[in-house]
Amino acid sequence: MQHDSDDDAVAELHAMLDCASAIVGFTGAGISTESGVPDFRSPGSPWMVNKPIPYEAFIASHAARVEAWRRKFTMDDHFAGAGPNRGHRALARLVSDGRSPGVITQNIDNLHQASGIPPEKIVELHGNGTYATCLTCGWRHELTAIRPAFEASGEPPSCIMCGGLVKSATISFGQAMPQVAMQRAHALTIQADLFLAVGSSLVVFPAATFPVIAKRNGARLVIINREPTELDEIADLVVRAEIGPALAPLAQ
Repeated sequence: MQHDSDDDAVAELHAMLDCASAIVGFTGAGISTESGVPDFRSPGSPWMVNKPIPYEAFIASHAARVEAWRRKFTMDDHFAGAGPNRGHRALARLVSDGRSPGVITQNIDNLHQASGIPPEKIVELHGNGTYATCLTCGWRHELTAIRPAFEASGEPPSCIMCGGLVKSATISFGQAMPQVAMQRAHALTIQADLFLAVGSSLVVFPAATFPVIAKRNGARLVIINREPTELDEIADLVVRAEIGPALAPLAQ
């Protein structure tokens, strides 16, 4: 359902939130733009200039790995210092109050963790950009060690444990989705009596299947997004308002 005014839609949103006992948040890039983190699809997005290198190219080419790390640190500088905003804090409040079993996110910015949600209550479908991992042994590597070495030598990092290729702990285009995260997301989704899709264009699959699964399982589906999505027609409520103001009452 869509309302004639944003105020009416936001009022219905909060009425639905008040009635729900198992609210699962599903977040995309739009929830973080208020924090200064650029999304992928807005005109002039720096992601268009620094597109992530596809996984197969990263594996196959030393030059691609060098370029991937250069772009990675360039993008990190775009949102250095970003902190959680009202949208993140609202979802954190639902978790801390016991009204939400957790949040599923497509984001890699770590802002849900920074908002106070325990890591075990967050499912990261596309990984996390605040650290790196070895593609062979899985050892975690910190960016604070990788960046100065990379900028001094121009060489991409290799694993200190096994010598394998080290990559930002994000899921690149062409890389397999993390199966454990997908299973955890499914388990969370079927717990929901209200599924809150916030700031996602809902065009990236398989992530965008979770709102559909929730709806089919009997949950009410709310979509909060500035632009129309392909799932609007199955939603119980579509809110076109800005995310921060729409969710701000929860964050108090």
